Amino acid sequence: MAQPRRPKSLKVERRGAVANLTLARPEKRNALNDATVLGLEAFFTTLPTGVKAVLLAAEGAHFSAGLDLSELKILSTEEGIEHSRVWHRVFDKIEFGRVPVVTVMHGAVVGGGLELAAATHIRVAERSAYYALPEGSRGIFLGGGGSVRLPRLIGVSRVMELMLTGCTYGAEQGQTFGLSHIVVDDGAGLAKGIELAERVATNAPLSNFAVMHVLPRIAESDPASGLLTESLMAAIAQGSDDAKARLKDFLEKRGKKVLRG
Repeated sequence: MAQPRRPKSLKVERRGAVANLTLARPEKRNALNDATVLGLEAFFTTLPTGVKAVLLAAEGAHFSAGLDLSELKILSTEEGIEHSRVWHRVFDKIEFGRVPVVTVMHGAVVGGGLELAAATHIRVAERSAYYALPEGSRGIFLGGGGSVRLPRLIGVSRVMELMLTGCTYGAEQGQTFGLSHIVVDDGAGLAKGIELAERVATNAPLSNFAVMHVLPRIAESDPASGLLTESLMAAIAQGSDDAKARLKDFLEKRGKKVLRG
């Protein structure tokens, strides 16, 4: 079966075990149109087996100004529901995909752009980054999974504030609230993102899978079910040949040392 053509709004570069994925629609502030979203789905569905992590970044002055609103003008209610469900499907393939995703954010991280970033696993913000959810002022609502993911990151009250008032959070506020993990100087985000993605790519694949797929489910389950799931996942992970080899290397002082962030 032929693979879907990659849209011009996405660029891909392979760096060993890391795939660099770049939003490349700077003339539109990297607004997300249907072609870009479906291109994201094709990319994450067809990752080569040698790729162990993805670095997501963007060209131009902004990470993403969100949904390309020109695509909403012709949608009926039924079509609008289906449009949102496509975004849900695609962003699920990112959050619960095969490998972790490190995102580098700068400039506008707004609306659907923030929803996209929230579906990734580690987020680096340059000091120019700012966050907003202007849907309320535009008469629309979150449609890319943000109403589920963002309250888990910053709480329902903060999401309400963003949507009701149209306020903007800067990079430092965003880190304090939980929208990013690391803030770096402008221009330093890509190097930091590459460093983190390369570090993530050296982890045992089964451990990365557990962190991506099992940990979120444990966090949302009742304590007894969570503890049982943790025991099962721990036993599966430590029983793998990869884990046994890594433990042997550690005990024989050949293993990697723990690094500071």
